[in-house]
Amino acid sequence: MKFSIGGSLKLAFRPWVEGLENIPAEGPAILASNHLSFSDSFFLPAVLDRKVTFIAKAEYFTSPGVKGKLTAAFFKGVGQLPVDRSGARGAGEAAVKAGIAVLDGGGLFGIYPEGTRSPDGRLYRGKPGGLARVALASGAPVIPVAMIDTEKIQPPGKVVPKLMRPGIRIGKPLDFSRYHGMEGDRFILRSVTDEVMYEIMNLSGQEYVDIYATAAKRRIAERKAAADKAAKEAAKEAAKETANAAARTDRSDEAAKTDRPAA
Repeated sequence: MKFSIGGSLKLAFRPWVEGLENIPAEGPAILASNHLSFSDSFFLPAVLDRKVTFIAKAEYFTSPGVKGKLTAAFFKGVGQLPVDRSGARGAGEAAVKAGIAVLDGGGLFGIYPEGTRSPDGRLYRGKPGGLARVALASGAPVIPVAMIDTEKIQPPGKVVPKLMRPGIRIGKPLDFSRYHGMEGDRFILRSVTDEVMYEIMNLSGQEYVDIYATAAKRRIAERKAAADKAAKEAAKEAAKETANAAARTDRSDEAAKTDRPAA
């Protein structure tokens, strides 16, 4: 990916980077990033000398047909690890195991604490089940990362990206070794996650929203569905009123022809 897509990405989009010195030359580390676009998982590895392994939803590896096979081959080729997200707990366990395996091998493990892409460019509450548990179980440092303007390059649903310069800010490593062995304490997990999200917020300059991005997406979908329903009802009422007006006009015309008063 670095030698094929990576070089093309850097040449075409010219991403700017701050804080590269915070990435260790060797040894395990967790890259915890905000998530604005599908392209985040390509821009970040492209600007680093080391390989970054992210987790990806299992659907990318199991879709049928020629397109599905090509997609699966691509994600495997760039080192993505499939995670089944059909159950919240199952997905969390899979993410933790995948992350620990990468870190045990001395690699860089990339994770998006928000759990999904931001629906509106704001930063949402981090989920503690993956990031914090991996950090505490492995003892690896957590490096906060902020992707900037990638949502403008490739918004959700857009296939053809817009040519513009994205940015990447890499913060200083966070050490949570003081909590080692406490990954079973939900209050510690919440504290670790919030500390990381605070650093990402400072790096990205995003507005922070203290709800999960999945909940925000659900609310947006519900509002859109309600608006669509209201628009359809309004269209029906308008059509009904138009039909009634036409009927009244027809009755008036008929009455005029027969010299009878209109009803």
